[in-house]
Amino acid sequence: MSVSVILKNVGILTEGPHWEEKTQSLLFINIYNPSSVHRWDSVTQQHKVVTLPNVSHVGAAVPRQQGGYVILCDKKYASLDFDSGQINDIVEVDKDKAKTRFNDGKCDAAGRFWGGTMGEEKIPTKVDPQQGSLYSLCSDHSVVRHCDMINLSNGMAWSLDNKTMYFIDTPTQRIDAFDFDLDKGEISNRRTVFTFPENTGYPDGMTIDADGKLWVAMYLGSRLLRIDPVTSKLMQVLEMPVTCPTSCCFGGANYDELYVTSASQHFTEEQLAKDPLAGSVFRVTGLGVKGLPPHVFCG
Repeated sequence: MSVSVILKNVGILTEGPHWEEKTQSLLFINIYNPSSVHRWDSVTQQHKVVTLPNVSHVGAAVPRQQGGYVILCDKKYASLDFDSGQINDIVEVDKDKAKTRFNDGKCDAAGRFWGGTMGEEKIPTKVDPQQGSLYSLCSDHSVVRHCDMINLSNGMAWSLDNKTMYFIDTPTQRIDAFDFDLDKGEISNRRTVFTFPENTGYPDGMTIDADGKLWVAMYLGSRLLRIDPVTSKLMQVLEMPVTCPTSCCFGGANYDELYVTSASQHFTEEQLAKDPLAGSVFRVTGLGVKGLPPHVFCG
């Protein structure tokens, strides 16, 4: 197993990695300072960046079936033309909340774009409690609010049979599961399938492999954890050369490479000296497991 840097120190809070199969590229974001969408071509090694003017925080970016991208920016779903940088608002959420924002998102197998919001984060992982909600954007650009009272929306994944949705609300230190109706886009029967051990960091972004096991980036934990959500067992610990890994996704021609984003936000000069790769993007090879192609927005 090998961990290598593909992009060094490219953002203070890189997040939301998504593999674009068509171009063999890695899409990811830097949430703020500056809010930006990044695309790294694994064939040419070219790294392109679109900075998002008038956006305080970007929460996620996914490809759009008809071309371009859809992004979560502040409290809005919006379209993005990567080449021109043009942003067009689609719909705003949380209109009843003054200081919430989108934090993470992912598409389900039917092409809906799920996004979760969070309360104001005055210091990392400490947010105004129970201010967030979980939404999905449908192909007709209607938006559904599925649940509220969320603290800090983070990792999402779906079981291989699309009958279960997994979700992380970071301060709860849990992975929760919902029964998932793919046809209707509905969730129900929320329950806990894994509680994180103490002193392992804070659960952040998440992906699922072809064996149905979850990979969770542990912010402030210097590791990723592989978890069996059916048996609730911790199966593997992957140590990372940074304090704050933030998310992960599988990619590469055979989906046998794991890409990991990381953060350096709020680090002092002394902390940066001890953690010189913070804010870099990594590629992990030789894990012996594969992932699955991600889904795109259908609207």
